[in-house]
Amino acid sequence: ISELTQTQDDLLGARAEAIHVLGVACEYRDDDTAVHIKRMALYTRIVAENMGLDNSYVQLLESAAPMHDIGKIGVPDSILLKPGKLTPDEFRIMQQHPGIGARILSTAKSPMLREAYDIALYHHEKWDGTGYPKGIAGEEIPVSARIVALSDVFDALTQKRCYKPAFSIEKSMGIIEEGIGKHFDPAIVE
Repeated sequence: ISELTQTQDDLLGARAEAIHVLGVACEYRDDDTAVHIKRMALYTRIVAENMGLDNSYVQLLESAAPMHDIGKIGVPDSILLKPGKLTPDEFRIMQQHPGIGARILSTAKSPMLREAYDIALYHHEKWDGTGYPKGIAGEEIPVSARIVALSDVFDALTQKRCYKPAFSIEKSMGIIEEGIGKHFDPAIVE
């Protein structure tokens, strides 16, 4: 029985590692965000734990979170790596990455990859319905995507990117607090 348990543990570890590697592959084109997925997955876990979510679900979220931007594989480097503000046409192309990610993950059967599908598709939705790609609001947005949205933005704010400097924790938290009830679920920010 211990050999069977070890084999199952090895398979679970390999699956989690494969997910992580795929997430890294998507981020690889952009050196500024190469470790972004590790940080935001950790932030996702911390937020989910502090919300009192079930430990097995917290682990599922932490494993699925690195796939949030898998759809960026379909965004041209000229847009993805552009220093400065995107034009309206470029932004429309960037807005396609959640749908691309969802298509990549659409045939997934495992619970972790199904959660990754929801995260990839909905992590740019906003609490007030002004996000994309569907423009859904509030609790219509899966809780996993609401948590990842906060983790993703926090990491983006606190790190240097090709289009902005790193902001302090204080400034970043101020920006997030301004987004309560608009961009972010108030309960998740709390």
